[in-house]
Amino acid sequence: MEPVERVKRTLAYKGRIIEVYKDNVRFSDGRESVWDYIDHVGAAAVVPVTEEGKILLVKQYRNALDRFTYELPAGKRDAADEPMEVCAARELEEETGYIAGRLLPLITVNTTVAFCNEKIGIFAALDLKKTAQHLDVDEEIELYEFTPEELLTMIREQKMTDSKTVAGILAYLTFMK
Repeated sequence: MEPVERVKRTLAYKGRIIEVYKDNVRFSDGRESVWDYIDHVGAAAVVPVTEEGKILLVKQYRNALDRFTYELPAGKRDAADEPMEVCAARELEEETGYIAGRLLPLITVNTTVAFCNEKIGIFAALDLKKTAQHLDVDEEIELYEFTPEELLTMIREQKMTDSKTVAGILAYLTFMK
């Protein structure tokens, strides 16, 4: 396959979390098209594992889905050059009130490759120590513990559909157990 050439990129919207662009592209045969593109600074997520082997998830409202979801603690990087590990450690403590004695890389996922460059580094957080939550002013989060078996059932029954959470849990259970 021949490469597709981006001829022009135009900013259509700049939000707090994303920037939306219209990309004019040209195919090798001369055809042209306009594609939507969302730029995201990237994020990190954490699979926090207790001494008992349970995994901590946060429950929070997601406006795009108009419902509450169970998710791994996660958040966007403060800047494109912020190391994923730094972001992961910060989000773990902010959302759960725990710090990790060990933070181990699991996988990196691209969440929606058709139109967005968001990349999320996912880490296992082990040897947890309790501190205090530091929620953002627009966050309401409840913390829950689940066994691996409960989480696999939630994934299988589609009670958990967040891509980073499903990928992170399956990666942890595949690579770390």
